[in-house]
Amino acid sequence: MPAEMTMPKLSDSMADAIILKWLKSPGEAFQRGEALLEVETDKATVVYEAETDGTLQAILVPEGGSASVGQPIATLDAASSTAPAREAPAASAEASMEAPAASAEASMEAPAPVLTESPAQAAATNGSSASGARPNATPVARRTALELGLSLHEVSGSGPGGRITADDVRETAAALGPASARAAAHGRGEVTVVEPTPTQTTIARRMARSAATIPVFTVSVDADVSQILAHRKTARADGAEASFSLNDFVVRATALALGEFPRFNASWVDERIELYSRINVGIAVAADDALLVPVVADADRCTLNEIAAETRRLAHAARHRTLRLEELQDATFTVSNLGMFGVRAFTAIVDPPQAAILAVGSVRREPAEDGAGGVAFHDVMTLTLSCDHRVVYGVDGARFLSRLRELLEQPLALAL
Repeated sequence: MPAEMTMPKLSDSMADAIILKWLKSPGEAFQRGEALLEVETDKATVVYEAETDGTLQAILVPEGGSASVGQPIATLDAASSTAPAREAPAASAEASMEAPAASAEASMEAPAPVLTESPAQAAATNGSSASGARPNATPVARRTALELGLSLHEVSGSGPGGRITADDVRETAAALGPASARAAAHGRGEVTVVEPTPTQTTIARRMARSAATIPVFTVSVDADVSQILAHRKTARADGAEASFSLNDFVVRATALALGEFPRFNASWVDERIELYSRINVGIAVAADDALLVPVVADADRCTLNEIAAETRRLAHAARHRTLRLEELQDATFTVSNLGMFGVRAFTAIVDPPQAAILAVGSVRREPAEDGAGGVAFHDVMTLTLSCDHRVVYGVDGARFLSRLRELLEQPLALAL
């Protein structure tokens, strides 16, 4: 019997994904390791490769369609066992009443099924799905609808299986008239419905779960980073090859502090605490439509030069959505920096299953007594630590931040 290929789970947090492109056509054979399709997950655009040899029979979810993990997206021939796949249900009620297939050999001799739209395909390709469901539209159609201020729920698709195309969106918008004329009947005026991307949906789900399940407390401290800024200025004047950002110093100091306070390099899992031997620091990077967290692996073993080079590379890849899956996984702690936007201080949300996250604010000039009875200005930065109270307590957070501040106020040691 034919087998169903299901949407693979390509990241720990992935719940669904959009199929951007099928790289094989129905009836086309493929070999192990050969690219089958491109999908947009909650974290990146990924090319899925076949794990065994096989032949693609029928596509159940077309390009531009969305599917949840485990949902059938294609059928394969009887000899194909590309994972993740499962045996497809019988094609008709009459077939389902028959006895199980006698053998693999007999099933391979059976004629190939007619490639008609199955119930699973109809559900996946329905462009005018039930209220609340995600309309099946091409990525270009989604962008066009957003630009025209039109909800995809108002559009009927003319593509295969009812898929909504960009032309469908433009024709509907033209028929309905200008967006300004499509004002809602209630007092809030015109309503524009924005369909979240898989990345945005996953972020919303994870943050809601964090707020509902993690007992969080926060502690803050001001760190004097005057010496760091002076060191960076001197390095640039000397023509140093590496240009360290302030955040590179923060990541380096955080990694060293995590080595001294292993409870912060941990998770609460199944009513117990898991401590990790590797220190992998995630750095929050704002992309066009999402917040991605690429990971500096083994950050405690990296020099400041190595951290600077790696963070620049990861940030560039994140903004261009070219990160590999392994670059987004296994973070044990996260640093989120909004200082470049002039944000003085903020509270970041703990990303489960991590035990803590550090929020970094902007640098500001503040007066302080200089020890000789005078006043001197210093460059000060606020650090706010959000913690899972099941793993660490308030005094732990205070000690961690105190040590982090000491490290940041000794930048020469960090530059070694």
